[in-house]
Amino acid sequence: MDLENQNRVKGLTEEHGAENVVVVLGAAEAEAAGLAAETVTNGDPTFAGSLAGVQLGLRVYHAVEPDFKNAVDATVFDDQIGMMEMVLDVDSIVEEMTNIRNEFTKY
Repeated sequence: MDLENQNRVKGLTEEHGAENVVVVLGAAEAEAAGLAAETVTNGDPTFAGSLAGVQLGLRVYHAVEPDFKNAVDATVFDDQIGMMEMVLDVDSIVEEMTNIRNEFTKY
C-alpha cells in the first residue's frame, strides 16, 4: 500500500474510529492483497509509511470475496468487478484475506 493511501486510511480511522472503517482492496494477486491487508490491520510490515508499527485492526476485504460481493448490488458488482473476478485466482485471494483477518482484525 503506497504512502498516500496509508495516510488516507490513518486519517479516516482517526476521524471516524476504527470500528467504523472497512477497507476494500482490489489487488490482482493474493500476496499483494495480503500485504495491503496486513498494513491496515497490523501495521506496515515494510516500516516505510505512516502505518509502520500502527495496529489499526481494521476490517478488510477484497472486492472479489463472497462477503463483499453479497453485500453490494449484483448489477453494480457485475459491471465493475465481474470481468476481473473471472481472471483472478479468487480462492487464493479469499484464503489470504481470511488468514489476515483471523490473525489481525480487531473489529
